[in-house]
Amino acid sequence: MGLTLGFDVKPPFEMKIKQLTLLLRQLWQRWFGAADVGPSAPPGGARKHARWVPIRSLSPRHKLRIVRHLQGLPAQDRYLRFGYACTDEQIDRYVQGLNFERDEIFGIFNRRLELVAMAHLAYSVDPQWATCAEFGVSVSPHQRGKGLRAKLFGHAVMHARNQGVSLLFIHALSENMAMLKIARHAGATVQRDGSESEAFLFLPQATLDSQFSGMMQDQMAELDYQLKMQAHQFRQWMVTVQEIRQGLRDARHNSRGP
Repeated sequence: MGLTLGFDVKPPFEMKIKQLTLLLRQLWQRWFGAADVGPSAPPGGARKHARWVPIRSLSPRHKLRIVRHLQGLPAQDRYLRFGYACTDEQIDRYVQGLNFERDEIFGIFNRRLELVAMAHLAYSVDPQWATCAEFGVSVSPHQRGKGLRAKLFGHAVMHARNQGVSLLFIHALSENMAMLKIARHAGATVQRDGSESEAFLFLPQATLDSQFSGMMQDQMAELDYQLKMQAHQFRQWMVTVQEIRQGLRDARHNSRGP
């Protein structure tokens, strides 16, 4: 008896992945929803409006995905992110020069493991400014309107606090109103100098709660990433199975002759 590969196993597996991801979001909202909305959020009903987004720390093995994300940005977004209309070659040099050991680079992945948003938290290399860090962020155009930029900023603030940073610095073009609005909402002081602006946000000291929240966020984001990885590998396996089946059909058809 031959092996039958015609059964449909995709829906149950996909449903399991969605259920686990939903469970992670519910757990995060229940435990850390209020802390997830930022330091300047008003007390009271903030928790019920918080929505957990898995934000994962990136490593050198994600360089290709980072390049794809940044090179996929339209010219205007590149201009706002880097302060000039950078080319693909300049983006590639920027990514190759990222220091993953010193700095922290965060990312948000969709279910196809495409990097749709990322942030760079660069720590100062000057010993006189050892407790300072600079923040930069980019979001793919089709992911706008979901608050991902603000989520990445809040995530960076939490990690910066936990690393002993007392001053977070943002250098942005004055026309980058979205980023400057997020900084002001968090309590940053914004100074404008012509076409450029600088935002300074003084951070409180780390607490047991911020350290625990950071640890839980990292662990849950890693679990979410592994679930997406399994789903991605499963879909690739299904494609391979379909190709094998199609090859067998074609071989049988050809063996029968005209």
